Amino acid sequence: MDQLSNLNVASQQLLPTPATICRELPVTTSAAATVSQSREALCNILNGSDKRLFVVVGPCSIHDLDAAHDYAQRLQKLSAEVADQLLLVMRVYFEKPRTTTGWKGLINDPRLDDSFHVEEGIRLARQLLIDIAELGLPAGTEALDPIMPQYLHDLITWTAIGARTTESQTHREMASGLSTPVGFKNGTDGNVAVAVNAMKSVSSPHHFLGINQDGLSAVIRTRGNDYGHVVLRGGYDGPNYEPAQIRAVAQQLESANLAQRIVVDCSHANSNKNPELQPQVMQACVDQVAAGDSPIVGLMIESNLSAGNQPIPADLGDLKYGVSITDGCVDWATTEAMITAAAEKLAR
Repeated sequence: MDQLSNLNVASQQLLPTPATICRELPVTTSAAATVSQSREALCNILNGSDKRLFVVVGPCSIHDLDAAHDYAQRLQKLSAEVADQLLLVMRVYFEKPRTTTGWKGLINDPRLDDSFHVEEGIRLARQLLIDIAELGLPAGTEALDPIMPQYLHDLITWTAIGARTTESQTHREMASGLSTPVGFKNGTDGNVAVAVNAMKSVSSPHHFLGINQDGLSAVIRTRGNDYGHVVLRGGYDGPNYEPAQIRAVAQQLESANLAQRIVVDCSHANSNKNPELQPQVMQACVDQVAAGDSPIVGLMIESNLSAGNQPIPADLGDLKYGVSITDGCVDWATTEAMITAAAEKLAR
């Protein structure tokens, strides 16, 4: 059998079960209240009973826990100031899909040195989510590894399925069982049909293989998720947030008998991968909402304490504080101005 199996596997390492990690780092009463209340508020926005927009805003990826806490404290203060018009959800991305290779995120490589201490990364991620929730701030993340929700998703308010995985049956099945609303991004080529099909799939019950809280293989049976929505992030042909494009997507959703719920990602191809253009994208979308009868229910912003991005240096001591190591971001001052301006316009 050794000559038939695992020919390309160098080693295996057992991880603690989800139940073990969750017992070590339990959800506090205040954190549970934040998650429960923010999920309910988000569902109300998606079903139209709450007329606010939600905004998923924060670093492209989390790599520095001190900077993440700093950002969360600032965002929580801003959230309270704009709460009548906007529900702010902190973007807390721990897993990064790569087109080829590269750093795969805090969970996979928390030390940023290709040492892949995954167990350490899971604990760091869970503790950060607890800390953010205890501030009263909801968190949103991308679900990439289908096992990871068992470790973290009791602390998540909003989930994204990325452009590279929206078409994946595995991720659609997983999303049908998640306890959060789920946004499906259009494909990297701009194909919106894959996100519409994902919405249709995720609203149905599914049966698939997974693990339970005790880490045992299990057949997971889901009820379906009624709060799927499309996330537009542009494509190879450019942005897709203009009014005519928004109307076209809404018509696709209507033709598929799906709720016309659209979130616009102000980054990626919608800003031509130039983070400095994100304010322009956000303003254009807020103008559409302010004009009335828009299917836009939410926005996404890639934002950090400082602008731009940086490569991971050989000497980690040379890392710049509050600067992304993946996609470029707008800085905090720009973020604050974008969100405040949006709230003021919507208030009027």
